[in-house]
Amino acid sequence: MSADKPVRVIVGVTHRQPDAVVLEAAVFASRFQAELVCATVEATRYMVVEHADGSMSSLPFDPDTPELTEERFDPRLAAHLAEILEGAGVVWSTRALAGDPARALGHLAQTLGAAMIVVGTRESNVRSTLAKFISGSVAVRLAHRQHRPVVVIPLAPVPFEEPLPWEGG
Repeated sequence: MSADKPVRVIVGVTHRQPDAVVLEAAVFASRFQAELVCATVEATRYMVVEHADGSMSSLPFDPDTPELTEERFDPRLAAHLAEILEGAGVVWSTRALAGDPARALGHLAQTLGAAMIVVGTRESNVRSTLAKFISGSVAVRLAHRQHRPVVVIPLAPVPFEEPLPWEGG
């Protein structure tokens, strides 16, 4: 990494994910002396205009509500991140993105020249298995389409002796 370009670690964040994903991403950012960029993706909208800092303006997929808006990071999620990252010793920022989560995170990482992307796994239950079947795994899609490391934080590891939900166990 060049001295004039900051090192960044991107972490995908949602309201429902365990804090462990962000905390582990903060560990990586600290070790790399990098800025931690917490990015959330609104999947019901798509990017229309990209700004230099990686933020964007978007439109909804629903044609009945054609409002061009600048994506805004949810203040409640930002407050929660501030709470859990207090004392982590990392500089961090937020980005609000729109569109397909894997594409949006990958594009942000490319725009910012990120060192890596950190995401969490889904819980191992029937609901998340159905969601993964319908939309695919963001982690897997990123891993196959990125030129940078994708770190996956396990949220509910299943012992090797137990079958995974999609293995018919």
